[in-house]
Amino acid sequence: MEQKLQADLKKQCIKAESVKFDLEQEQDHIALRQYLEKQFGRLDILVNNAGVTLEGNVSELGPHNTVLNVPIETVRKTYEINFFGALRLTRTLLPLLRRAPAARIVNVSSILGSLTLHSDPSMPLVSEYKSFVYGSSKTLLNAFTVYIAHALRGTQIKANSAHPGWTKTDLGGVAAELDPEEGGKTSAQLALLDANGPTGGFFHLGEPLPW
Repeated sequence: MEQKLQADLKKQCIKAESVKFDLEQEQDHIALRQYLEKQFGRLDILVNNAGVTLEGNVSELGPHNTVLNVPIETVRKTYEINFFGALRLTRTLLPLLRRAPAARIVNVSSILGSLTLHSDPSMPLVSEYKSFVYGSSKTLLNAFTVYIAHALRGTQIKANSAHPGWTKTDLGGVAAELDPEEGGKTSAQLALLDANGPTGGFFHLGEPLPW
């Protein structure tokens, strides 16, 4: 799969490399930092894109609420990947981000992480779809965005959360509205912000979303 992707990118005159990386293995975080430092000396863009939903595909579940019966182990496993993985990786790679002239951190979140929209009955596409663990893991990821943007104020590093939209992936399901190319647009926009761009926000295709 990685070789095919590299070959496809090469046809577009884009040089790409892939690195074996397990988000749950601390030694892989360290190895990745060492690799990037040796190869490039710095890191310009970090997109925290890893995510799982272990409660079932939203499009298949329909309106639901899992908070009363979801196993605690499912909570731990989801948080480990959706939140702790991003936290650990960002901290590990932060020294390399600081070396870049204008680094960008993009945390790929979800509109299902918005507490404001979950509390709004006029927004049934959010307020009636309560996969507790997945949604709350994205709420926590959004909080991380706010906190790290504040911690890095006064630097050239910007950090934002992205809602990609409902995208046709293994997580989004075949009923999703967007192809992966469309789903990646918000992350790309935030990764390429200029010096006047925002930091510490939550966005979809340039439009701010409520926390």
